[in-house]
Amino acid sequence: MSPPLTFASVESADLDGRPLHLAIGMFDGVHLGHQSVIEAAVHAAAADEGRAAVLTFRPHPSRLFRPDQPTRLMFDDREQAARLGRLGIDAVITHPFTREFASIPADGFLPWLRSRRPTLAAVYVGENWRFGAGRKGDVALLVAAGRGAGISVVSAPPVNFDGEPVTSTRIRALLERGEVAAANALLGSPYASAGAVQDGRRLGRTIGFPTLNVAWDPELRPRFGVYQVRVGEKRLPGIANYGTRPTVANDGPPVFEVHLLTECPFGPGDFLRAEWTRFLRAERKFESLDELKAQIAKDIVLVSGSGPA
Repeated sequence: MSPPLTFASVESADLDGRPLHLAIGMFDGVHLGHQSVIEAAVHAAAADEGRAAVLTFRPHPSRLFRPDQPTRLMFDDREQAARLGRLGIDAVITHPFTREFASIPADGFLPWLRSRRPTLAAVYVGENWRFGAGRKGDVALLVAAGRGAGISVVSAPPVNFDGEPVTSTRIRALLERGEVAAANALLGSPYASAGAVQDGRRLGRTIGFPTLNVAWDPELRPRFGVYQVRVGEKRLPGIANYGTRPTVANDGPPVFEVHLLTECPFGPGDFLRAEWTRFLRAERKFESLDELKAQIAKDIVLVSGSGPA
C-alpha cells in the first residue's frame, strides 16, 4: 500500500517540474461530483506525462465570511487526503484562506497561481465554481484568462443522483439525519471516522460488550445513535455508538465507541478507522444497565443476521 498523501503548500509541493494538472476546490467529502473533476485531471496528467494535484483551502471560506455560522467539514485533513489519494493524484496542495487571499481580483487569480506553479498546464473545476474577490470569477472568466496564459481550463458539470445534484450540503444533511447509507451512495464510498484508541471506563466489559473508545471529534456531527460499521484494513464487522451515552453519563462531549463482533486486535494507542454502513437506531436513555445490555444484544443479532454490509 502506498503511503498516504500529506498536505503541502502551493510553493513546496514536489511535482518534479512536470506539467501540472490541477483540480481546484474545497472537495469536502470527495463525493461523486468532486471525483469527476479530479479524475479528469488524473487522466489528462497521465496522457501528458505530467502530475495531477488538488488545490484546496483551509479554513473553509465560511469561517472568514460567516464566522457565526461556519460550514462544518465532514472530514479532517487526514481522511480527506486519504480519499483524494485513492483517486490517483500525486499531491494535495493547501493554501490558507485569509482576507488577503480572498481579496485577489478574479482576473488576477490565475496569474497568482501561475507565478507559484510555473509548470501549470491545466486547471479543473466544477462548472459552478466561483473565485476571486467578491466571488466575481466564474468558469467563463477562467477560460478567458487561461487562453491568454496558455493554460487549459476544464469544467465538469454537476453529477446527479436520484434526480438531484450531488453536493456536500446534501450529504451533510443526510449525515445529520442519520441517513448514512444514502450519504454513502453520494460519497461513492462509506463515510468514515478515525482516531487513536484510548483508555475508557471499561464499562462495556462489565456488561459483556467491550468497546474501543476512539478519539474522534468531527466538525460535522452525524446523528447520535448506533451504527453498523466495518473496522480497520480487514473491515472487521462491528457496531458503534456515537453520542453522549445518556444511560451512563450525564454530560460531556459526544464519544465514539466500537464493539467488534470478532476477536479484537486493537488496543490503546492504535489508530482505528471505521466505515459506517448502516444506521441502526437513535441513541436513548435506558432505565437500567440490564435494559441497555438487552438492547445491545438485539443490535448484534440484527447486524449478524444482515450479512456483509
